[in-house]
Amino acid sequence: MGFKRPRGALGARKGLFRLTMRALVLLAALVAAAAGTETFVGHQVLRIVPTTDEELQKVQELQDLEELQLDFWLAPRGPGHPVDVRVPFPSLQPLKAHLEANGVSYSIMIEDVQALVDHERTEMLRGRRQRPISTNTFDYATYHSLDEIYAFMDLLVAENPNLVSKIEIGRSTENRPLYVLKFSKGGTNRPAVWIDTGIHSREWVTQASGVWFAKKIVLDHENDRDLASLLDKMDIFLEIVTNPDGFVFTQTQNRMWRKTRSRHSGSACIGVDPNRNWDAGFGGPGASSNPCSETYHGPYANSEPEVKAIVDFVKNHGNIKAFVSIHSYSQLLLYPYGYTSTPVPDQQELHQISKEAVTALSSLYGTNYKYGSIITTIYQASGGTIDWTYNQGIKYSFTFELRDTGRYGFLLPAKQIVPTAQETWLALKVIMLHALDHPY
Repeated sequence: MGFKRPRGALGARKGLFRLTMRALVLLAALVAAAAGTETFVGHQVLRIVPTTDEELQKVQELQDLEELQLDFWLAPRGPGHPVDVRVPFPSLQPLKAHLEANGVSYSIMIEDVQALVDHERTEMLRGRRQRPISTNTFDYATYHSLDEIYAFMDLLVAENPNLVSKIEIGRSTENRPLYVLKFSKGGTNRPAVWIDTGIHSREWVTQASGVWFAKKIVLDHENDRDLASLLDKMDIFLEIVTNPDGFVFTQTQNRMWRKTRSRHSGSACIGVDPNRNWDAGFGGPGASSNPCSETYHGPYANSEPEVKAIVDFVKNHGNIKAFVSIHSYSQLLLYPYGYTSTPVPDQQELHQISKEAVTALSSLYGTNYKYGSIITTIYQASGGTIDWTYNQGIKYSFTFELRDTGRYGFLLPAKQIVPTAQETWLALKVIMLHALDHPY
């Protein structure tokens, strides 16, 4: 005879669950209010699709209207390509009227940005009830704070002292340590693969994927023949939180913060786009000289300590063979160049690797990726990471844009973290093994 639940117990439990969820939502709102956190009540994300050059120009002009306080999640590319914009509530009606008057079509991708932010915060609070005592009990299917990620790194190193070590490669503007995990079976200055996540702080699925990659390397380094052969000859360096100041700011003040947190004389606006700050076509088209812009390139190349730390590390190491910088969103795999339309000398090889990597990625869940050079696939962008690494002689330089294609954008639900990381890992393995099998 089975265990019989008392009548009414299920209803009571559902009621209790609802009360708990309401309490968590209220707690999240109170925490946000007490911290002076920026809210996005009434904000929507519109998808605008210009169909002609004239319409494209009308959309591009919106980028200069600072009074509307628009936040471009996907910048204008060309006719037929979607432009995603977070629009504050007071700007919604004027913007929609402007678009309609000019015959530019749009749709609402996210009806209420704050609702997604609240849900995300509630899930994080719910997952914080106990601190993991090992990386086996760590919850990879939720978003974590900087402290939690740094604590995870320490656990991983402590559990795997013969494989994993932690290196501090520098300090951020606000004096936070910039940590890199090194996966190595020994030897000095062996050929290496570099992977970084979270250079744009609001792209939370990237840091979360970086955490999952770290555990995956530890789990598979012996029983996965490909990974074992890679680590027999190469090291892997993984910087999970490349922009820690921005990351903390997204969790405490403004979930949509993208840039670093540096201050520059002559402007009240804070931060530099760390993916426009590298010394590759620095200050050219596709970056802004306006300190208030989301794509502000900074006062000079490598002005940001977060960028300079990687530059110094790469130069001092001198034997990095593959460099992968991971962003979100759009589902793209990109190779250089972004700052010039001149194809790289290795274009054919990089294109073929991208094709194979994307095929491997989509084999798991059918996720569809596009691939190509930055400038031909998205837009011209100067001062980008992988243009600089390629020009340093790192032939296998790639950038990923992870899930999704805009339904949630930067607010990707936590339940998609692990599937995103799993499929991306398959593509990363293609790139790493190609570098192993094609020494140069």
